[in-house]
Amino acid sequence: MSEGKKVIMLGNEAIARGAYEAGVKVSAAYPGTPSTEISEYLVQYKDELYCEWSPNEKVATEVAIGASVSGVRSMACMKHVGFNVAADPAYTVSYMGVNGGMVIVVADDPGLYSSQNEQDTRMVARAAQLPVLEPSDSSEAKEYMKAAFELSEKYDRPFVFRITTRLAHSQGLVELAGREVPEDRPYVKDVKKTVMMPGNAKLRHVEIEKRNLELAGAADTLPMNTVEMNDTKVGVITSGIPYQYVKEAMPDASVLKLGMVNPLPRKMIEDFASKVETLYIVEELDPVIEEQVKSWGIKAVGKEIFTVQGEYSANMIRRAVLGQELKTAAPKPAPMRPPILCPGCPHRSVFYVLQKLKMHAAGDIGCYTLGAVAPLSVVDTTICMGASISSLHGMEKAKGKEYIRDWVAVIGDSTFLHTGINSLMNMMYNNASGTVMILDNSTTGMTGHQDHAATGKTLQGDPAYAIDIPGLCRAVGVKNVVEVNAFDIETLEKVIKEETARDEVSVIITKSPCVLLSKAKKPVYTALEDKCRKCGMCMKPGCPAMTRNEDGTIHIDDTMCTGCGLCEDLCKFDAIESVKAGDR
Repeated sequence: MSEGKKVIMLGNEAIARGAYEAGVKVSAAYPGTPSTEISEYLVQYKDELYCEWSPNEKVATEVAIGASVSGVRSMACMKHVGFNVAADPAYTVSYMGVNGGMVIVVADDPGLYSSQNEQDTRMVARAAQLPVLEPSDSSEAKEYMKAAFELSEKYDRPFVFRITTRLAHSQGLVELAGREVPEDRPYVKDVKKTVMMPGNAKLRHVEIEKRNLELAGAADTLPMNTVEMNDTKVGVITSGIPYQYVKEAMPDASVLKLGMVNPLPRKMIEDFASKVETLYIVEELDPVIEEQVKSWGIKAVGKEIFTVQGEYSANMIRRAVLGQELKTAAPKPAPMRPPILCPGCPHRSVFYVLQKLKMHAAGDIGCYTLGAVAPLSVVDTTICMGASISSLHGMEKAKGKEYIRDWVAVIGDSTFLHTGINSLMNMMYNNASGTVMILDNSTTGMTGHQDHAATGKTLQGDPAYAIDIPGLCRAVGVKNVVEVNAFDIETLEKVIKEETARDEVSVIITKSPCVLLSKAKKPVYTALEDKCRKCGMCMKPGCPAMTRNEDGTIHIDDTMCTGCGLCEDLCKFDAIESVKAGDR
């Protein structure tokens, strides 16, 4: 990409480009929608920087900290719930400060498009005393990334770079610039700065408070905080994507657009508020800006009329502020499309067997969460990464071994390596007896098939040692580790019965790759209407490739069928048969 050229970029791609232009040398991340594509775009520059998938967000942040300590610019990328996992090092690096500039990119998910909660990263960052930048379009995403590294080094502060789903996955015009790599900063041993034992941390706390005050003073003059004075009857303080909605809904209003949302530019806000008749604060999710502004004695309208839930829109702002309802034709209701496992997904056969055995599953974060919905309806809980194993352990300690005979924990291979292994160690240490099912589909499936520590390949495409998951389980003391093909439903049923009957911890690993990993043509199946008895057994797993004809016989859509063979195994009347790929 040539300098000076203007191109259309996704917000995530622009962030990657900004990091590249800023001279980042090390990036670490764990995939999580809506942040995943940042690293996938960054890896195109692998000849000039290093980027990796880490086992989890805590590790990714610590990798970035280590790179910063050594004197180079570094970043860690994650979604908002991943920031919780990274909280331990994030809170402490706030005290340490940086050597090379360091940025933690965190993607929030207003509207819960792919998350289990709607938390606001600005709240976490404020608690950790970390400064936060927030862009409102792709162009700003690139430029703010460069500014974040400069500010990080100038004020000795790691920066949080907050985006949302709408910015991450929307496109905008971006002007490219060249890569400028600052000289590596020399490492000078300074244990008072980098060893956070209590005595040193007390002194560093004083130092960061001083730095934060300096940064707060500078916020009033930072070019990313801008005032657009128009009609002074209405003034709006906003930031990020909501700025776009405000400009669309109220083009004549005066606007104070904040690019730095922590710390806030107090003098600028006070001056702006004094010039407008009515001040509104428009921010998605929590009243982070609003509460601070009102605490300064400034009268403003915020969450009294705006929701703390979900995404905003221009129409919502029109209704709330102007009392206007945009007249549009009533949209036709979209057909209901409940989330379902893909045709041929190995998780489907696992859940079918669990349902047949009337088992309950403590679930985890991944594609297999869809085992909670009809017609499988097996997954009873989903909390956070790794919690399936821990929560099953808690059930046993609360109710006893007999209570969990009809329970299993289900967790994916990537999630097991993320935080599940710690929970399995806890089961072994505390004399548990539960059964853990690792649904190993050889990828990080839900976020788009990223590699992980057990796939044998790095983010940069290099071959790597593949963690032996069965061996890892045995290494922490699990004696009963059984591997089985997810589609071998007879063996799987037998194994589940045997392992859940044990009085000690057992692990069942269903080893079947995600059907989407291979692009090769596969055989498909067809239903023979003359042999079909209309019993519906093949329909029980809920494969989307299968439907009933008007007469009750089964039809298999050959454009959706992936040839997993589960339906053929379930049919007792030879009414389903394989069709070779070349015979379609």
